Formats: sequence, structure tokens, C-alpha cells
Amino acid sequence: MRKFWAKASVFGMTALVCAVGATAQGSSNPVKLEVDLREAPKRIFHAKMEFPVKPGPFALVYPKWLPGDHAPTGPIVDLTGVKFFANGKEVQWRRNTVDLYAFECVVPEGAKTLEATLDYLSPSEPVAAGVPAATAQLAMLSWNMVLLYPRDTKSDEVNFSAKLRIPAGWKYATALHTMKESNEGIEFETVSLTTLVDSPVLTGAHMNTYDLSPGKNPAHRLNTAADSATMAEAPPEQITVLRQLVAETGALFGGRHYRKYDFLLALTDHMQPNGLEHHESSDNRLPERTLHDPDLMETQMDLLPHEFFHSWNGKFRRPAGLATPNYQEAMKSDQLWIYEGLTQYYGVILAARSGAWKPEGLREYLAATFATLNDRPGRTWRDLEDTATSAQLLYGTRAAGSSWRRPVDYYEESELIWLDADTLIREKTGGKKSLDDFCRAFHGGEGSEPRLVPYTLDDVVNALNAVAANDWKKFFEERIRSHGPGAPLEGLERSGWKIVFNSEMNEHEKSEEETGHVIDTQFTLGFSAHYPGGDNADEVVDVVVGSPAAKAGMASGMKLVAVNGRKWTPDILREAIRAAKDSKEPIELLVENEDFYQTLKVDWHEGEKYPHLLRIAGKADVLSEIAKAKAPAVR
Repeated sequence: MRKFWAKASVFGMTALVCAVGATAQGSSNPVKLEVDLREAPKRIFHAKMEFPVKPGPFALVYPKWLPGDHAPTGPIVDLTGVKFFANGKEVQWRRNTVDLYAFECVVPEGAKTLEATLDYLSPSEPVAAGVPAATAQLAMLSWNMVLLYPRDTKSDEVNFSAKLRIPAGWKYATALHTMKESNEGIEFETVSLTTLVDSPVLTGAHMNTYDLSPGKNPAHRLNTAADSATMAEAPPEQITVLRQLVAETGALFGGRHYRKYDFLLALTDHMQPNGLEHHESSDNRLPERTLHDPDLMETQMDLLPHEFFHSWNGKFRRPAGLATPNYQEAMKSDQLWIYEGLTQYYGVILAARSGAWKPEGLREYLAATFATLNDRPGRTWRDLEDTATSAQLLYGTRAAGSSWRRPVDYYEESELIWLDADTLIREKTGGKKSLDDFCRAFHGGEGSEPRLVPYTLDDVVNALNAVAANDWKKFFEERIRSHGPGAPLEGLERSGWKIVFNSEMNEHEKSEEETGHVIDTQFTLGFSAHYPGGDNADEVVDVVVGSPAAKAGMASGMKLVAVNGRKWTPDILREAIRAAKDSKEPIELLVENEDFYQTLKVDWHEGEKYPHLLRIAGKADVLSEIAKAKAPAVR
């Protein structure tokens, strides 16, 4: 649908409402796009476009700033084979010397169309310029990787008619409506560029589709594609959890802002685990065995709930600084602690409400997460708001130095902030209201087709005040601009729980270690290291500033060789930590630093320490009430 602007009253505030319905109007002369994925197993995507043009100077641009990435991540380095044609002859183009995402040419006299051809080379492993989009058995097509569009146009106002060819025998899934299928390819509905980029396609040799809301409208589907047929099968208990998730979002929001919703789940060890939100679908990528491995499931439990929640918070409602008119205008990300932070909070809570996390599993996750945040030295110089403002710099940074640099931890620390808000609302209203009421009013309401309603911090504050009166602006500013000491734990305490440490390993941390093959001693010696064998064997990942290991001279990038004179393993390192509790002798770590060896003497005599949550005597268990299912159980 072509974009139109209108004034709309939303919860006592005035907002700009942008309609971004899927089917474009005035689409009699759209850009024609043909994508050929038949060489996707070789990691080559082919594309051809036909643009309606007039003679004279003309420029096409490659999408640079991508919604959900919050950074200029358009993978232009892997765009290749770019050629333009008009009147049956090749047209020379030149790249703009300032905007490297722009291709300029002169359309010759008499030409009514300009044809552009290009290839996209999918990386085989994560690189700075892009991530893998294909394996030998499956592919995830993000349309922005294989298209150009006219410069200085708004993505709502340029229409695309897309056609796709996939390898023989492969199936596909997408939020786009299919108009026709034949031996020549799959023809989709004509849509705005906004909707096309917002509607990825999952395709593969081993695919299954599961109905998550049988007999109900709108429809919800889980689409799985894996590198093997067995791993593409979703166990019945996982389908039950996702059906409950659909029911829980209905109870939370009331209204849905999509025609149908597709979870697109690629299960492979050859793509980087990740998730990217879209209005009517989500692009989810996990290790191949995830649906059949309890430890992997434990570490990824909140991914699908997180991306699903984004359909309301991030797609339907979005901070005004991220609601840009096209993919070339820079985004302002200072409010990602709302966009991603609120979503992170509810991704975790919805995982619990839907039964993916049992109560004790949720508590172990929160203990591990909150204790890490509370112990992060980077908070002393960088506040949470700056991690959001600097998101485009922090995404993809190396793990080394993360405890001092701070990663994009507005995800996790915002869980604390929104838990604080949730428990405060419950306290102020005597348990009659909660953050759920804010979500229903601000993000839910009457159902609709996809549309965008931008918001500001004042809009959020006003909507919260309609639920429970408070100085919410001061509340948020104190937390997002705080330097500690420690993380804002008031909400955790108000929920009836506190962090304690003992020698029993945290179950969530245990799953993280066993699946990531990294031992983490952050609460004792103060460093993490890759297991012996495998990728980056023995390498020290990060060292916490001020920790015993840091004081002894350990640094990221070194390799751990031995513990107390014996070749190291995770078990041997833990044994040494336990033994040092009753000894005055330091733990000796032999490390390799490039071509040099050194023995570091680490003074630590408090044994193993792992975080857990403990009930606070005399306080109500609000956390369990927050995590309790709100919709009838799905059978």
C-alpha cells in the first residue's frame, strides 16, 4: 500500500501513523525482480531487475541501514557482477565516491526501462561484511541482499513484483502471498519495497510446516528447514510450547497487527545463530540439533518469543529515530533499550508463560544474567544509553574486552529495568495492574493489517502514567544513565528474590558452557577460555578488569596451557579452584602469549562461586506471578 500520513490519537498523544500494508496500490508499473537460488548450495544468488525509467541521470542504491540490524550492515562487499542494460546495450555505471552504496548512470534516449543484473556471494562463515545465508541444503533469502532501488525514494512508495526460482525438490515458506507457481518459478504478490524487505523466504531440501493456531484466524505457522530431515522435525512438546506462545501473546496484547505469521527456522551448524524480526514473520537461525538437544534448547529458549514480540514492539510500534523512510537514511538508536530491551524482557517472560522454561530454569537464567551485569566493570564508564546510541559500533565487536568495553547489553540490563517497572506498577496498584496493561494499551488494542506507529519516550511515559502514576521519565533516566556501583537490582528485590552465590553450578551457565565449549570463571578467577581442542582451542576469551586473573597478568588472546603444572582441562581448572580454598598457595596458570610462556600466580581462596536466586523472607513471590501463564493451556 502506498504510504499515507494521518493524525491519530493514541492513548492521549498525537502520533504519525504510517500504513505499510502488504499489497501495493498504484502497482501497474512496479520494478520487476527475478531471483534465482538454484545455485544457493554453491552460495551464489542471482538477481535481475527491470526499472521503469526516463532518459537522463539515474541512480540506484543498495540497502544500507536494515531494520532490526540497527546498523549500516547492508552486505555490499559481497555484491558482485553488477551490470546495467537499456535498449539492448550495456550502460556504463559509476559508484558514487562518497556514498559507496550508490550506482549512478545515464539512461540513453528512447529507453523506457533499465535492466540491472547482479550476483550475491553468501559468505561460508561469519565475516565483518555479512553472515552466511545458505548451506548445501537450505537458504534464507533476505531480499535486501539481492536488489537495488531508485535513490531518494521512500520504501513505501516504490513497488516490486518479485519472482523466485529455487533448487529442484526444495520447498519454501514466506509471509508473502504466492500468486502463481510453475516450472519457471514462484510469482509473489506485488508489494511495496518495505514489505518485500520485511518478508524473507526460507527454502530448503528438508522442510516441515506446523500449524500453531489450528482453525483460528490469523494463522500462525512454524516452518523448519534443516541440513537433515530428522533435525527438521519438531518434537510434539515444542509444538505445544509454540501454540501456547501464540495463545499467550493473544492474552497479552488482545490485537494482532498481521494477516498471518510465519516463524522461519533454519537449523544448521553452518549459519551464525541469530534472529531478525519482521512484521509477519521472523528469520531465526539455530544449531542443527537445537530442537532435539536439551542444552541447546536451554540456551535458545527465548529466541522465538523475542522475535515474535517484535511484531508488536519494533514493527507495529517503533521509536521515531528508527522509523526511517528508506534504507539509506541513518537510524538513531538511543531508545533501543525500549525497542530491544522491553522485547528482551518479554521474550524471557513469554518463554516462561508458554512453558518453554520451567520456574527453576527461568530463575537460573535470571541469576546468571543479572549477576554478570552487576559485576561488569564497563558500567563504571559507559552508561546503558550509550550502549544503545553506539549500537552500530558495538554489534559484531570481538568478545575480548567485552566486560570493560560493554557489549550491546541494553538487551540484558533492560530486563532489570522493565522488571523494575513491572513490579513497581504492581506495587503502586496493589496488584491490580502490571506492565501487561501497558503492553496491551500501547502495542495491542484493535487488530489491524501491518502498519507503523512511531513513538517517543514521552509517548511511553504518558502511556505508563495511564496505567500507574509515577515520574516515569526520571525513573528511566536514572537507570539508563547510571554508572552503578552495580546494576539496578531494585526490581529483582521487589519481585521477592535476591542473588546469592554458592559452589553449586548454575544450570543455565552449565548449558551455555557445554554448548559453547567455553569455561567461564568470571565470579572467581575472572576469565573465560575456549575448551582444549576445536576452534580457538585454549584461547582466553576475556578477562574481567580488576579480577584476580587480571591482577596476575592474564590478558585476552593468551592461551591457557597448564594448571598447577598439569595440562589443563575444564575439570582440572575447577579442581584447582576448589583445592585453593583450603590452601594459602596461589593457583599457577601456565599461559602462552604469542611465542612466549609465562606462569601466572593467581590469588583466589574462596572456592567456586555460581549465582542463584533465593527467596527474600517476608516478601511475596511476585516473579512467579509475572511468569505464570495468562492464557488457558493449549492441548
